[in-house]
Amino acid sequence: MRLIKLKEVMAKTSLGHSSIYKYISEGTFPKQVSLGAKSVAWVESEVDDWIMEKIEKR
Repeated sequence: MRLIKLKEVMAKTSLGHSSIYKYISEGTFPKQVSLGAKSVAWVESEVDDWIMEKIEKR
């Protein structure tokens, strides 16, 4: 299991940070994991699964 930071999530999905957080609030994107007071990351496999869902729906 690997955790990835926002920059890598943005690179993988081609989304901006505001779009990512909007999708999280809508419940349609994987939630981030808190690593500390001001640090978050995402589980890479969850982001990859989200991308695959988008590909399969096209």
